[in-house]
Order: sequence, then structure tokens, then C-alpha cells
Amino acid sequence: MGIPIIGQSIGMLQAMKTNTGEEWLRERVRKYGPISKLTLFGKPTVNMLANKQPSSIYAILGDHSLFELSGQDHGPENFQEMVEGMWSKPVDLPFTHYNRSLRACSRVQDMLKELVREKKVKLEQHTATPHQDLITYLLSKHNEENERVVTDKEIVHNITLVMIVGHDTSSILITFVLRLLYKNPAVYKAVFLEQEEIARSKTSGEPLTWEDLARMKYTWRVAMETLRIVPLVFGGFRLALRDNDNGGYLIPKGWQSIFPEPSKFDPARFEDQNSVPSYSFIPFGGGPCLCPGNNFVRIETLLCSDDHFIRDPLPIPTQGLLLWIVPKIQE
Repeated sequence: MGIPIIGQSIGMLQAMKTNTGEEWLRERVRKYGPISKLTLFGKPTVNMLANKQPSSIYAILGDHSLFELSGQDHGPENFQEMVEGMWSKPVDLPFTHYNRSLRACSRVQDMLKELVREKKVKLEQHTATPHQDLITYLLSKHNEENERVVTDKEIVHNITLVMIVGHDTSSILITFVLRLLYKNPAVYKAVFLEQEEIARSKTSGEPLTWEDLARMKYTWRVAMETLRIVPLVFGGFRLALRDNDNGGYLIPKGWQSIFPEPSKFDPARFEDQNSVPSYSFIPFGGGPCLCPGNNFVRIETLLCSDDHFIRDPLPIPTQGLLLWIVPKIQE
């Protein structure tokens, strides 16, 4: 199990920062077999089982965010500090990532509480409509007894979650899409021609529609292939809700599990969805754990020489995105 509380957390984080996480996991399999126990972020851990995050994520996002639901439930500087703290050892000491993250989270949530209060007043005064933004929509949800369905605490925790996952994931995906397009001219040309065809069908200043997004089939295949090549998150955590027998190994109730990420870049593999084996590639999850922001990522991604990257904890190019992006000269 390693050093108490710390366990193998430092080794895993170091492997992620040097982009050798897969090798780190393979070495564990070589030494201890396909199923082994370890300690990560203060929790006893094993390979692969309901949705439960490490205590550091729980403390920062709150106990009412979508990350904490199981079964059928379902400012940039502050965000960066919060992300760093979620993937750190949950030791609340001054000058640690975790401590700075908790303080950043407190500042963000204080702002959100005030924002919720203001929007609640506007709803009561009928100066706001339920569908003008996410917070107002959640405030306006009522059951048959005219009781609010979503509490203020749930709203604050889930808006915090939306801001964090929306701040990093889409921007990272777009970064690596551009990188891979630069390195694959034939793929870039196909994307360019698809976007040109859609652009020619629009009048000047006319906004894009859902129908236009549906026409970006090849562009989205490129995004999916990018997610396969560079998964945004190294692995995920789940919690054993009961004792489980896995291949003769007892997985005790309450233990968390971690499972790793998956190499020619080839968007054509997604032309026929039936050719992709079930559950072999689920970048947005599935069932009750389906990512609620999957369509938002699709919109952000479709609208908008160094070959190495590290994970800190999310993937970033080691030298940044070394590309010049220039507007096409109109013919």
C-alpha cells in the first residue's frame, strides 16, 4: 500500500507530468498482476468499479455536484488553482496546492452565492425569464407542490463544476485538434473543405445552427480521434458500493478504483459507428454517468513542431501551441 496516506500518489503524479503514466501502470501490472492494491490521494485503491472522486475533489467541488451522484442521480486564476488542488494530496496545510485550492474555491463560491441571490430576486420581481441562463433555469424548477427542486447549495456546487470542467476540457481539445491538423495535411484539407461548404451556404453574418453542426461530421470525427489519441483525463475514479469479487480478487466496499486511458491518427475509424466495439471508446461516459456537457464541448470544438505533452494534471504541450493561425484570403 506504500507510505500511509501518500501511498503511490507522488509517483503517479510524477509519471503524469512526464507523460509516462501508461508505462507507470504497465510496470505495476508487470510486478503485481492485472489487479493490485495501492494508496492514491489518501484512499485505498484498486483497478476498476459507482462514481466517487478522491476527497480532494469532493472538498473543492462540494457534496452536491454531479461528480458525487451515483446510480440514476445524476475568475481563470481561481479555476487553475482549484484544478491543481483537486489532483493533489488532501493535506490542508499552508502553501500546499490543496490549501490554495480550497481558498480559491471559497472565493468563487462566495461570488456564486451572491449571483444566485441576485437572480432569485429578479425571478421574484418577474424581471428575468427562467430560460435566460443556467442559474435562473435551476432556480425556476419546481415540483407539482410548487416546491423548488434544486437547492441553492446544489446550484452553487454544480455551477462550480460547470465552470471548472468548461474552463479546461474544451480548450485543451481544441489545442490538440489544431496540433494534429497541422501535422496531418490531408486531414486538415478535408476539415477545411467541409467548413468551406458550410460557410458558402450561409449569408454574411448569419449565425450557425444545430443543423450546421450536424453537417460537420468529418470535423467531429477528427475531434473524437483527437480524444482517443490524447484523452483529456488520464484516468477516472469509481467507488465500490459493496464487496465485489473480480477474477478471484476481493474488492472491499469503500475502496476506490482507477482505470487508465488507452497510435496512428485516423479519423476515418469513426465513419461507421457500428464498427467501433461497444464500450471500447466512451470519452463522454455513458448511462447515468454521461457527461452533461458533451453537447457543449461539441459546440465549442466545432466552432472555433514540438511533439510532446505533459499532464499537470490535464494534458498541455510542453512548448505551448506553436502555430500561426491566419484568416483565409477571400477569393
